[in-house]
Amino acid sequence: MSRRSKRRAKRETADHRDRWMITYADLITLLLIFFVIMYAMSNLDSGKYDIVTQSLQNTFNESSSILELGDGLNNKPGQVITKTPPSDGQTGSGDMQDPESTPATDPADESNRPLTEREHQFRTQEQELQNLFNVITQYIEENKLEDQIFVADKPQGISITLSDRFLFDQGQAALKKEASPTMNKLASLFRNLQMVVSIEGHTDNVPIGANSMYKDNWELSGERALSVLRFFLDQEKLDPDHFQYAGYADTRPTGDNQTPAGRQKNRRVEITVLRQLQP
Repeated sequence: MSRRSKRRAKRETADHRDRWMITYADLITLLLIFFVIMYAMSNLDSGKYDIVTQSLQNTFNESSSILELGDGLNNKPGQVITKTPPSDGQTGSGDMQDPESTPATDPADESNRPLTEREHQFRTQEQELQNLFNVITQYIEENKLEDQIFVADKPQGISITLSDRFLFDQGQAALKKEASPTMNKLASLFRNLQMVVSIEGHTDNVPIGANSMYKDNWELSGERALSVLRFFLDQEKLDPDHFQYAGYADTRPTGDNQTPAGRQKNRRVEITVLRQLQP
């Protein structure tokens, strides 16, 4: 082997032997970066933390509806930061607005602010629904109708449930004369309401008899709801634009159709004064 070839072989052997130092140097560099990052994360800037906390409290306490201003985090009224901290480009690093020195809004100012038109309409609607609920409840108690009429305040509105025994003869859709005083009372309450009244007919799951004038429970439930609607429109002359009706047969039971009491509970007409505005 020539002398030149021997020198080249020695140089290549030395190069292979020292390559581990490159990997080692990269590893040390990465470890250094890792520890620098860990160190930076371990130093909590209490000033910045306080400002973030105050900002979150302010967010949770802001109210765009008519609801009362709630409590902030930790059950304390939130404070509104009226001045944003200056950026690092404007001041030196670490020079930040002290959150304790920022003025806080008074919850009374929020409660005294003028209501928006929508909030005013919502409050008016809720007051009307509450009055309706109270009047119907009192009427039921005074006339001992607790087993025939049920009233409830549901998310969709004030629901008035009337038993079929109170309104109709068995298997029929014509209103009984005994139901007229109650229907008149409801009509007087609905007359000045500016909300939609939904009338729904429901039956149990017992099939219609062969001698019935109605084809099935769908037709019977629909005709019963229509009879109630016709009473309000034809006899009481209420505005038809404020009414809607539907028949659901036995598809929306509230009781057990396997028992007589459950089937009786399912045979009903539900009149719901619908909420039209949401908070």
